[in-house]
Formats: sequence, structure tokens, C-alpha cells
Amino acid sequence: MIKNKKHVLSKIKLLSLDVDGILTDGGLYYNQAGEVTRKFNVRDGVGIEKIQEAGVRVAIISAGTSSSILHRAKRLKIFHVHTGVRDKLKVLQNLSKKLSISFSNIAHMGDDLNDIHVMKKVGCPITVADGVAEVKKIALIITDKSGGMGAVREICDQILRQTA
Repeated sequence: MIKNKKHVLSKIKLLSLDVDGILTDGGLYYNQAGEVTRKFNVRDGVGIEKIQEAGVRVAIISAGTSSSILHRAKRLKIFHVHTGVRDKLKVLQNLSKKLSISFSNIAHMGDDLNDIHVMKKVGCPITVADGVAEVKKIALIITDKSGGMGAVREICDQILRQTA
């Protein structure tokens, strides 16, 4: 990681996360009742807990609406959870004001086209190894790991190393 990335990561006060393709592998699983379920990575959860303990706030901003997102957020004590979102930038602007955190101190992790507007505005745009090409072009950081495979933990560990 080049020095500029270290400097940017050291200033992160809020990590904003997409769900599908970031906290999950992007697959949607349907049970017998037709409800959507997702597979989350336990190591990502540990990373989220560690950065929250270090004072970095975490938010989920997702177009998805499944209750599995809410259950995972509750388990990880993520209090800023926004699902069914069509305009992620507007949600993040409101959250930035509410928490008094400048966009330069926000990282957003996204993997697909609906994350581009947010990623262009935050101080640290991040994507995963299997993110779409258009998102990779604007990302400051591209993880070694794919979505749902420990990519969030990878970023959490990097943030912790820079803020320690």
C-alpha cells in the first residue's frame, strides 16, 4: 500500500458498507418460503467489531431489503443501517451531517454501479477484488479478497494498523 493510502486510512472515522458483493459473495439464496438469505463471513464480523471498539463508526447502506441484513447488523451492533436505498449518496450525506463527520473522513466499500456516486464523493473509495471494472477505476483501494470472502476484514485490519 502506498503512503497516500496509509494517510487516508488513518483519517477514517466512518466505514460505510454495501452488502451484496461486499459483506456477502453477491449470491442470493432463496429458502422454501421464497425468502432471501445471505451468507456472511465471520471474519468480516470480527473486523467490524474491532474497528468499532477502536472508535471507527460503521454504517450499512444497501439497496437490498432482506431481514438477514438487519439480523447481521444487530449481531454486530451496527446502529446505522439503511436498507432499500435507491440514493446511497443522499443517505450518506444525511449520516455525515448527523454524525458531524466530513466526507474526507469517510470510506465507502462498494462493488457495483449503484455505489459509484458515493465512491466519487468519499475520502476513501474502496472496492473488492471482484468488483466491476467501472468501480475499480475510481477506487483508491482494491482488496486482495473478493466480496464475502474476508475483504471487509482486510480493510478493517488496514484501518486499525493506521489508526493505532
